[in-house]
Amino acid sequence: MTITTLAKNEHLDGGIYDEISLHTDYPGTTGANEVTGGSPAYARLAAVINAASGGSRLLNAPLVFDVPACTIKWLGLRGGGSFKVAVPNGGATPKNFMAIPEDDTIVAASHGWADTQKIVFFGTPPGGLTEGTTYFVRDSLTNTFKVAPTSGGTAIDLSTPSSAGCWVIAITENVHAGQGTHTVSAGTITIPD
Repeated sequence: MTITTLAKNEHLDGGIYDEISLHTDYPGTTGANEVTGGSPAYARLAAVINAASGGSRLLNAPLVFDVPACTIKWLGLRGGGSFKVAVPNGGATPKNFMAIPEDDTIVAASHGWADTQKIVFFGTPPGGLTEGTTYFVRDSLTNTFKVAPTSGGTAIDLSTPSSAGCWVIAITENVHAGQGTHTVSAGTITIPD
């Protein structure tokens, strides 16, 4: 079943997001692993996210955060003082997929990823994978790939098929070797087909 663009827009506009936070690892549903420290100190920033159009909502203007030495992996969207949702750093679009446990393959039409691409699953992933964990693409073909825990590592044994409401998405990890700034220049919240 395909969700209409109108339904996507209505759902996206129902979320109130007024702050963005940075996270060093998967924040789950609570906003865990948020960056701390630094001089000037890290702080969440107020954000304006435009009304939905075409099944997506876009960040209105870039945000520049002060950060200590750390690796940024996730962004947190907050609204009304509460953590709402985690978004992988890098602004990629989530993809629908199907897991085939018999040969440990992920099927994602025209995914566009090459071996060693860092990806994450969110929702309830196939057995053998953990939500929010960074994995690496291996054995990539146009519409299929396998998943490894390390770059070039052995493919993970998928013990169950994929479940509805789980997506796979590319993640970009930005390493800050010392005090500096981290810019979120664009951001899109999208509901995939």
